[in-house]
Amino acid sequence: MNLKKSFITAIVISTIGLMSWEFYWRSQGEYPTLDDNKDLWAVQRSKVTKATAKDVVLTGSSRVLFDIQLDEWKEITGNKPIQLASAGSSPLPIFHDIVENTNFNGTVIVGVTPGLFFSTTFPQAMPWKRAQNRVNHFHKRTYAQQLNHLFSIPLQLNLAFMSASEEEWANDIDLKALLRKIKLGNRTGQPMAPPFYSFHITRMDRNTKMTQKTVKDTAFANTVKKVWQFFGNGAPPPDKKSTMEFFVKDAEKFIKRGGNLVLLRPPSSGYYKEGEAKFLSREEFWDELVKNTGAKGYHYNDYQEFQNLNLPEWSHLSVDDAVYFTTELAKIMIKDGTIPNSKNN
Repeated sequence: MNLKKSFITAIVISTIGLMSWEFYWRSQGEYPTLDDNKDLWAVQRSKVTKATAKDVVLTGSSRVLFDIQLDEWKEITGNKPIQLASAGSSPLPIFHDIVENTNFNGTVIVGVTPGLFFSTTFPQAMPWKRAQNRVNHFHKRTYAQQLNHLFSIPLQLNLAFMSASEEEWANDIDLKALLRKIKLGNRTGQPMAPPFYSFHITRMDRNTKMTQKTVKDTAFANTVKKVWQFFGNGAPPPDKKSTMEFFVKDAEKFIKRGGNLVLLRPPSSGYYKEGEAKFLSREEFWDELVKNTGAKGYHYNDYQEFQNLNLPEWSHLSVDDAVYFTTELAKIMIKDGTIPNSKNN
């Protein structure tokens, strides 16, 4: 009887503790959202295996994640794209995986964030490693890992304190991240990155939206800007030669087998727009990329309707403008005959 009472007491105390912890984080403005990790990415990558010539695959960096809204794309084209973009990553490893490890010959839209696209082909460099780790996980994941991810979904969707990220420098609130924040001084002597708070909401299909807090709270948006400045100021020079050669080789192989390759340059503003114009000029990077691949290219600066869009932290569109950008871009591509329009078939 005493054992039963002890068990019930433990359950009650644990429940109260978890509820209190959850209420605390919600009072701090945190919210439940899916971790856009390698497991969630792998679920979408698995769909490419069965994709047909009518399907569209999105890849690139976080601008493609935020700026292309899947429901609106489907509303215009009749077909929901497969979202494989990876934040803070070069798109080269993921596109290479599609070219080398699938027979997919539909449409691949590759987002070009100049600083990441032309960053490196060095396997241990973070822009490459982030994307390659996701590719490797997809090919090597076990059934146990897949089940573990499936069981974690209800917890992630309902508990704010489960908020987590694969990035060690992200300002997450799960237990592992909180323990990581305990610092005994700056022993490396290197400048420490400013806190990086989550500013998005992710769905099961990896559709990603910027939070309204980022749009409306200038002070919060400024915390994200500080992170971009910190990493941007310390970024190495672009490696145009190796990245161009690597991607062009894959592009030629993909197009040769009947694939439809589309390059997309999403909007940027402020600090990013100025830096990209200065160090990664359109003429030397984007224009050469389009020419060397023979792919169809869409640069936001070529369209009047994409000027003066709202990018609260310089790099990603607000929710309303992401919806607008997606809708208008899909219409333009359909008009050009660049992407299939399943609604008219």
